[in-house]
Amino acid sequence: MKIEEVRSTTRTQRVATHTHIKGLGLDEAGNAINVQSGLCGQQQAREAAGIVVDMIKNKKMAGKALLFAGPPGTGKTAIALAISSELGPKVPFCPMVGSEVYSSEVKKTEILMENFRRAIGLRMKETKEVWEGEVTEISPEEDEDPHGGYGKVVNAVVIGLKTTKGQKQLKLDPSIYENIQKEKVAVGDVIYIEATSGAVKRVGRSDSYSTEYDLEAEEYVPIPKGDVHKKKEIVQDVTLHDLDVANARPQGGHDFLSLMSQVNRPKKTEITEKLRLEINKVVNRYIDHGIAELVPGVLFVDEVHMLDTE
Repeated sequence: MKIEEVRSTTRTQRVATHTHIKGLGLDEAGNAINVQSGLCGQQQAREAAGIVVDMIKNKKMAGKALLFAGPPGTGKTAIALAISSELGPKVPFCPMVGSEVYSSEVKKTEILMENFRRAIGLRMKETKEVWEGEVTEISPEEDEDPHGGYGKVVNAVVIGLKTTKGQKQLKLDPSIYENIQKEKVAVGDVIYIEATSGAVKRVGRSDSYSTEYDLEAEEYVPIPKGDVHKKKEIVQDVTLHDLDVANARPQGGHDFLSLMSQVNRPKKTEITEKLRLEINKVVNRYIDHGIAELVPGVLFVDEVHMLDTE
């Protein structure tokens, strides 16, 4: 059984000049509060940006551009990133700088196309057969190494799962045990295991352990309801660029979600137009069947004056 690890190509967020901005700082009527959400001043611009946010959420801004113009230090980038915060994590927001477009390896249009596809999201829904519950035990079964030596190898793992309706003990393949270790699953965690692919997803820590420590950076979730073995609708948000990268180096797998498996690219390489057209055909087919939904996002180009007419 092959275990696929899904990684997103979303850029890592670091502490920077504008990381304190949490939103546009508007009240319920859409009027700007002078000092709110890390912003102060520029009230008319913030109110206008609030209208833009509503249009993006209602999918009425697709294919349109918005230009922020003004002297340096007046809050252009701040308002753009505040729009990103208002939209939330479900709407793709791809920031880039105009000077990024220049490269000795890749065409300018390729860099722009890559960022355009980063800003187009896809929300996929798939009903899967899963085993879900709170982990009550993890017991690997070991045997002598068949190749000799003093070490032992794991030939199976026994895991106990508990829900509000019952409890079950499962004997799993050793490859799934490797995935359990990658997810850092411990007793008391709430997880689900996909029956077809063997993929393991850690949902969080069971809320029955919430009083275990005074201070802990854990997300506590209730114990799952129903049976341990069930059918579950899994929703996953990816971008078109995630699918491009995954299919540039296919790793095998039989379902659509497994296409997102990828490895780190050693250098910057172009994704062919033919591949993108194939991805678009697959995506359109899934949208027509109601499995996926297209989510228009936002591409923010800072220092846009650096772009040339080419």
